[in-house]
Amino acid sequence: MRACKYLIALWTAAAVYALLSLLTGPMGFSAYRELISERDRQRANMEKLGLINETLENTKNSLLYDKDAISVYARELGYGEKDQLFVRIVGLGGVKRAALRPGETVRARRPEFVNDKTIKIAALSAGGAVFALFLFLDLFRRIPPF
Repeated sequence: MRACKYLIALWTAAAVYALLSLLTGPMGFSAYRELISERDRQRANMEKLGLINETLENTKNSLLYDKDAISVYARELGYGEKDQLFVRIVGLGGVKRAALRPGETVRARRPEFVNDKTIKIAALSAGGAVFALFLFLDLFRRIPPF
């Protein structure tokens, strides 16, 4: 019966390994939470890109089919018709045209987690500590008092 208590050290190591793997391991809750936040970030970027795409599509369609839009756009770029005169008012600045940006690339980040090797070392250390504690207590009981 005395030797059975040393099996508690093995069970302690297994429990520590299971708990740490579940919480901080590569497939644990913390890595899953980071993947969920990354998915939400990617979805938000897709929505932004969808809005930018809609704006660019509208601009393209207006330039394809609307002659007035083409002439306004050409004037904003500094072009004019054959006998057209331009008046520049100093101090007002140029035409403030909203820049059409195509969007940005958002790369997925790798989730941060505790390496499996580190979890195994922690579990073996916990099991070893429990084993050493039981061994120390058994040796301490065998030593006769002075």
